[in-house]
Amino acid sequence: MSLNPGASLRVSPFSERGFYLSELRDRSIAIVGGVRELRNRAALEPVLKDLEANRTRVVLISDRAEALEPLLAIDVLKADELATLPGRAWQQLGRSLRVGIVIDPRPAFGAACREIVLALGIRKLVWVDPAGGLVRKSGERESFVDVEVLRARIGGARQRSDPSEILVEIEAMLSAGVSAVNLCTADGVADELFTYNGSGTLFTSRNYVDVRRLGLDDFDAAADLIERGMTEEYLAPRSPEQIERVLASGFGAFVGGNHLAGIGTLLMYSSARAAEIACLYTLTRFLGEGVGGHLVRFASETAKRDGYAYLFACTTSERVIAFFGRNGFRCIDADTLPAEKWRDYDPARRANVRCLRRDL
Repeated sequence: MSLNPGASLRVSPFSERGFYLSELRDRSIAIVGGVRELRNRAALEPVLKDLEANRTRVVLISDRAEALEPLLAIDVLKADELATLPGRAWQQLGRSLRVGIVIDPRPAFGAACREIVLALGIRKLVWVDPAGGLVRKSGERESFVDVEVLRARIGGARQRSDPSEILVEIEAMLSAGVSAVNLCTADGVADELFTYNGSGTLFTSRNYVDVRRLGLDDFDAAADLIERGMTEEYLAPRSPEQIERVLASGFGAFVGGNHLAGIGTLLMYSSARAAEIACLYTLTRFLGEGVGGHLVRFASETAKRDGYAYLFACTTSERVIAFFGRNGFRCIDADTLPAEKWRDYDPARRANVRCLRRDL
């Protein structure tokens, strides 16, 4: 099921790329990497053109001028006088939205990059590395790590052996004021910056997950997640008008303050003192990151605070049933739920739906 782009729900068509580009408009971003990584023009040039069209200023940093020159229309700057570098970079960015800075190769690469990024006051950085982002022992990619988790990981690595230089430098950047660092391969930069799924690991300086009510500025991204959930048949089909009502009472889990990781809504049945957690959907990228549990916790706390006796959910997905079971829900008969729940409900879907309950 697709929403009608002309319906009142949307002011303009939504796209993932546009959503992420809007966060970077009129801001500066640093992209750092060695000569081999930044020489991958086929992967990087389209990203740079998108950022340029978006009025995003890009500072490219490497230890070899020849890695930077093919990506620039102006001369490469040398990071020999750190005190004057911000002014020189500003002048260059007045002529081009891309500036390249070559660092002295003798110190540690990460430490030199950190000095430059902090001197320029850049708050978002993409670190291009051939190994890409972090991978769990299970082989799954680790999409998001906040600074507290990163510190614990580095501390554990120090007890066993020397921790990764990249992780140490990323932690130092986040601690010193950089808001976010994306670690990915050159081929994965576009997906990491412009898609929900990403390709590497995003390290953030803020708390890992924050759950709050959806605001008007969140509706486009939230509606897109609902469409995805309906397409994948995790969510029941809803009309544009029904989706508008869901958004009005919806809440979202935000990673790093602004990345919408998952959504849900609470539907209240006052006469039965029951609340339904509905439209619960978490992006694939965030599976295993605990986002779904944060959403359920927010729903439970809200319903309990408002005096409801129990929370329930309905689904046709075995994976979702298992998820709710891990979060304290038990399977119940559908007939025990408020009759209002089934008014105008699709009979074919009801025949397959499973219901779960958690007492508050």
